[in-house]
Amino acid sequence: MAITYDEAAALVREWTDNPALLHHARGVEASMRRSAEHHGVDGDEAIRWAIAGLIHDADYDRWPDDHPRRVIAWLRERGEDAIAQAVEAHFDPSAIAELSLMDKALLACDELTGFVMACCLVRPDGIHSLAPSSVKKKLKDKGFAAKVSRDDVYQGAERLGVALDEQIQLVIEALRPMADELGLAGASGR
Repeated sequence: MAITYDEAAALVREWTDNPALLHHARGVEASMRRSAEHHGVDGDEAIRWAIAGLIHDADYDRWPDDHPRRVIAWLRERGEDAIAQAVEAHFDPSAIAELSLMDKALLACDELTGFVMACCLVRPDGIHSLAPSSVKKKLKDKGFAAKVSRDDVYQGAERLGVALDEQIQLVIEALRPMADELGLAGASGR
């Protein structure tokens, strides 16, 4: 691999000051790790998936108007074209001629992870008893986490070829072990 996980994590910490965005990065990383496992991806390629999840919004906090061009350039300079493509695809899937499985996974994990995390924040027990049915109910409430693109959530699962319930469950399972770290444990976990 051209870059290591530690190098990617250092870049995210250097470029991102917003704690919520750092939590989002770690959450999407966890979802991408789980997705790689689910799709039979392992070894260095699974690490690339994790890095794509971690780094996909690395330039957003400091340079929102340039997002994701700076992080894509950083990745390409280091020979990480597949991760760069996934980051580009998460921003504009139509810019990619043929989406890879990693691209599709990032599209399916990014917005949904943010939405699941938002669901946890309004539940007394956080993520501990969260089920796909609760997440789907909240998706119908356009006022809840209004900045999350519902179309991206639905199209992400569709592009990946999985049922929405299955993708929601995957994200929940990915985030559950990190509940304390990401502030998703609810009042009972604090």
